[in-house]
Amino acid sequence: MRVPSLTLAAAGAALLAPAALPAPATAVPPPGRSAARGEREVTAADLLSRVGRCKQLSRGRFRTDADDSATVKVCGTHDAVFWKADLDIDCDGRPTAHCNRRTDPMFAATTAFQQSDGRHLNAEKLPYIVIPAPSRRWNPWRHGVRGGAVAALVYRDRVRYAVVGDTGPRDLIGEASYATARALGIRPDPRDGGVPSGVTYIVFRNSRVSTVEDHAEAVETGKRLAGRFVAHHRPSPRNADRRPDPQNTDHRPAPKNTDHRPAPRDTGHRPAPKNTGHRAAPKDTGH
Repeated sequence: MRVPSLTLAAAGAALLAPAALPAPATAVPPPGRSAARGEREVTAADLLSRVGRCKQLSRGRFRTDADDSATVKVCGTHDAVFWKADLDIDCDGRPTAHCNRRTDPMFAATTAFQQSDGRHLNAEKLPYIVIPAPSRRWNPWRHGVRGGAVAALVYRDRVRYAVVGDTGPRDLIGEASYATARALGIRPDPRDGGVPSGVTYIVFRNSRVSTVEDHAEAVETGKRLAGRFVAHHRPSPRNADRRPDPQNTDHRPAPKNTDHRPAPRDTGHRPAPKNTGHRAAPKDTGH
């Protein structure tokens, strides 16, 4: 699906570059605090359950490869946008032992977004994802997705965190860096690696790492935001403790009129029934 294009990179960088973003208050954890401290690790099952339903954000659908039909929708919630697609290997950016013109016929020495020192990203070392360049079909910026945004990827039982690091063709979706594929257990070879389906991409809206190349920060931020994302889908443990028993045996109010209602009328205070005990003996009995 990879189509090298300086125009796409320039357009993506202009609209989505981290330098143009204000740092959101929710993106970076307070110093010294662990994203997962005191909480259980978010699992693949947790995230997949959260994205089981799709509220479509894109005006149309995307193709996963140039010769495929358009089947992939970009969906969203209040906290995130997500899609389910293949994973093609992006090896662009700084040349390395595994990402260069010899190993990758489609290699481009640039990425849409750059490191804090101005150099292009290192696809072999930095886990990042590729998003479609803005278009009428879907404009990532309008949904809080820009360069440096934090993403969670799910493949089988694995959850890995990455950043938005590059842009691709406007009508294609489903691509991530060499390092991302390797972290997910996917063959990262840019010629014949990747997988044809089964990868879920979740990008947290309006999130952003302060330094795009700092993967540890992306992981810490991603774990915290993923925990918040799935927590919105779970019943609160506190509320669960307060719920009445399903059979209403301990917490429901007593049934009406069982303990506090006045005694039924005419029980205990009414005179004896007429003609019982005081009536004359029946006629013609004994005489």
